[in-house]
Amino acid sequence: MSERKQGLIEQLIRGRVAEHPDQEWLLWRDETFSWADTLANTQRVANGLLEQGVRPGDKVAIMMANRPEFLWTHFAANFLGASSVPINIAQRGPSLAHILADSGSSTVVVDSTLSDIVDSVRKDTPSLNRAIVVGGKLAGGVDFNTLLQAGDGPLDVEIDTPSTGTAMLYTSGTTGPPKGVVQKSSNGASGFLPLILSLGVKAGETIYTSLPLFHGNALLISTMGSIVLDAKLALGERFSASKMFSECKRYNAVEFNTLGGMISILLKQPPSTQDRDHPVRVVLSAGCPADKWEEFEKRFGVRIVEFYGMVDAPGLLLNDTGKVGSMGKPIGECEFAIVDEDGSNLEAGQVGELVFRHPSGQLSEYHNLPDATENAWAGGWFHTGDLAMRDAKGYYYYRGRKKESIRRLGENISAWEIETVVNSHPKVLESAAHPVPSELGEDEVKICVVPRPGETIDPADLISYCEDKIARYAIPRYVEIMDELPKTGTQRVRYQELKERGITAGTWDRMDVK
Repeated sequence: MSERKQGLIEQLIRGRVAEHPDQEWLLWRDETFSWADTLANTQRVANGLLEQGVRPGDKVAIMMANRPEFLWTHFAANFLGASSVPINIAQRGPSLAHILADSGSSTVVVDSTLSDIVDSVRKDTPSLNRAIVVGGKLAGGVDFNTLLQAGDGPLDVEIDTPSTGTAMLYTSGTTGPPKGVVQKSSNGASGFLPLILSLGVKAGETIYTSLPLFHGNALLISTMGSIVLDAKLALGERFSASKMFSECKRYNAVEFNTLGGMISILLKQPPSTQDRDHPVRVVLSAGCPADKWEEFEKRFGVRIVEFYGMVDAPGLLLNDTGKVGSMGKPIGECEFAIVDEDGSNLEAGQVGELVFRHPSGQLSEYHNLPDATENAWAGGWFHTGDLAMRDAKGYYYYRGRKKESIRRLGENISAWEIETVVNSHPKVLESAAHPVPSELGEDEVKICVVPRPGETIDPADLISYCEDKIARYAIPRYVEIMDELPKTGTQRVRYQELKERGITAGTWDRMDVK
């Protein structure tokens, strides 16, 4: 057998073990795992997956909340030359079935609390051969502990093409199902290094994240960042505004990341004498509201570093100079520009679509979607679908979305995933989902619904119908029953018109229901 080729994650982990095997890396609840523990657990799971029939090139779906087993599985897939497919634990119904089937996942490693949800879509996922259950049992499934009982010795498998170190991550579409993003090369990862270094975290210090590992922020920035920096990773179970800084104090963490409305939510906590009683020096933010920036820094005694990045393609903006409201300037090798509808460059001060390109060319693609990939990379530039402006000094500023998508609590939501479920209701003729402004600085979800002739729809009953079929974060807050949807001459819904209508006198708000 030829020597097994090692992927990026394996090289880094083995390097840390060679340097200091007993040094702590992962902090979880009251447990700690050294670099040697990390390697041993990863190799046990990798060998266990091999025994179950997983092979290089396979897709291993991971559907669980934050816990060490997620990381052992993700790393193990990398060691095997397979691809992990992290899945948002809120996914349900058609979207979940689509991700499992579209990715071609042969294996799913799932938390026992979610196993019934996965089981309910098995009939629509023909490639799924096995389920491995963490923390419980499932008829026809394998206990995760079986994997951990495998040996932690070298893997007996040949790998021709090692993993690039990234997973297949699914990102929300606009009016279509989630799209699987495949990184074609590890070249784009070079842009992350200056982002990680900008945090000022030293070797041996601790990074804290309570963001979910099934998202790129926690998995690619916090987790991989801690490995690259030789820092510790303190893993929280979930975001809690009331516990964030006390958790950081508990683990002596000097840095954490925020998304979307988290800054606003943390500021809504009652002021306390404990607001500065923590070791945090810097907060890496994506989407900090300009009017909350300085208030947050002063109240909690931290420095905000703002950035812009996407799962869809490599390309990063970084603001580590404290310029309030700006996403920053390009870092790494990517070139950024602002363009009009014709793709022509716009001058400073003009608003247009944000695009970028890498000198190595196209570094990502949408799985099984050649047309979407071609459209996104038109002219050799990746088109983000976001509107932005550049000032005279080269700083970029976010100015909203060009595409019809919704962003709530840091999650991108496709109108398709909501409409697909709502339209399956027996009393619904058609529907259209769109964003309305949120007091937290992002969006709330509104669904406009046209009943079938002769039918009457109770908004509360409609929401109840959706609750086990749509991700919780995507369940509409607002419902408006309409006689018809505004459409173009080719019968396309005029989403912009619905957005401009916003909340009307006839809009039902589920937050008003006692």
